[in-house]
Amino acid sequence: MSAPAALITGGTSGIGKATAELLHSRGYRVMVTGVGNAANAGLPEDVMVVRADARSLPDLDHTMDLARRRFGSLDLLFLNAGISRPGPIESIDEDAFDALFDINVKGGFFTLQKALPLLNEGASVVFTVGAGEGIGAAMTAAKGALLPLVRSLALELAPRRIRVNAVSPGMINTPAYSKMGISQEMIDSWAGDIPLGRVGAPADIAEAVAFLASDAAGYITGDNLTVSGGIGVHSRP
Repeated sequence: MSAPAALITGGTSGIGKATAELLHSRGYRVMVTGVGNAANAGLPEDVMVVRADARSLPDLDHTMDLARRRFGSLDLLFLNAGISRPGPIESIDEDAFDALFDINVKGGFFTLQKALPLLNEGASVVFTVGAGEGIGAAMTAAKGALLPLVRSLALELAPRRIRVNAVSPGMINTPAYSKMGISQEMIDSWAGDIPLGRVGAPADIAEAVAFLASDAAGYITGDNLTVSGGIGVHSRP
């Protein structure tokens, strides 16, 4: 029997890269997509890196063709490609709004649609969702669209024994923050607001994705696994 195969979108940095590295170390054959320079991804040599834009259906078709030729079929599809555009309603223009939905929602929807012929019976699909509330109306709307989508897809694909779940990271120290101009000092300061006393690492989310992909999660579908260090936990009075 061949090793399981995984396709990870947004897999050249941060959470996606950490997940690719973890799965590779556990014997998966791995392909990742990203919009950056594949040569700079720093992944193991036998991890295939494909330059692809989640908004582009021709890019998605090309990615699936490569996955079919390389793996034949898929056991895990990790839909991790996404962007953040935090800010109040006055600060969001049409281009920013469209990008949020095109990459975070449309991209995941059509990537899964085009990957369906490759997904084995018993395969796992995981969406990265994350926080929406408190970081702007547009972000909340884009993130909020994903959880009902996950639940609906879980029901639709259950007859094929394909499980569909979400993972919602809390404060995770990824390159996305530096792209938004947030300093490492600021990121470190967030630890005081987190019950477990530290900002999360991409590897924390990678472990959650690996669990959802595993047989240990074989009875879990349509669910959202929050990995936040306890943010949002309310103690009883």
